[in-house]
Amino acid sequence: KKVRDILDAGGLKDTVILVSGGINEDVLQQMMRDRAPIDGFGIGVNLAASIDAPSLDCAYKLQDYRGTPKRKLSEGKQTWPGRKQVWRSYGNDGRMSGDVLTAEGDSQPGEALIVEVMRGGKRVGPAPALTEIRARAQADLARLPEPLRQLQQGDDYPVAVADPLKALAAEADKQTKR
Repeated sequence: KKVRDILDAGGLKDTVILVSGGINEDVLQQMMRDRAPIDGFGIGVNLAASIDAPSLDCAYKLQDYRGTPKRKLSEGKQTWPGRKQVWRSYGNDGRMSGDVLTAEGDSQPGEALIVEVMRGGKRVGPAPALTEIRARAQADLARLPEPLRQLQQGDDYPVAVADPLKALAAEADKQTKR
């Protein structure tokens, strides 16, 4: 109701309000009972899967639109804008020691994790064989630090954000505020 009031006060009476995220029949019924000024619902995983069946809830977050970096700024849900790369470092023991998240094209020490597999809707090379995928997954699991292979939460895995990506975020924020 607050959002509708703000939109209406700003002269945006025709703006459609859609809600999503954790919507199920109980939430939907309560919103209808409360006569919430909502035009539509994005029900997602609760519509497609039984509550007692395993499911994966995910959301698409736009990061780049026609070459212009974009980011989500909602409190607690901020994203890093633009195309990115992740560089992984390994310790002397061969185990993963940390990642650096940066803008695409920025080089950092370590192994680049994001590789192009599609271009223009077409594969750029053959898909790896299942045996190759399995071997890579097993090798990566073996290189995880021991605390990250436990059932209980251990130490946090270090992930740093590189300065070029921070600068891109600041620029995207300036564009948003214009």
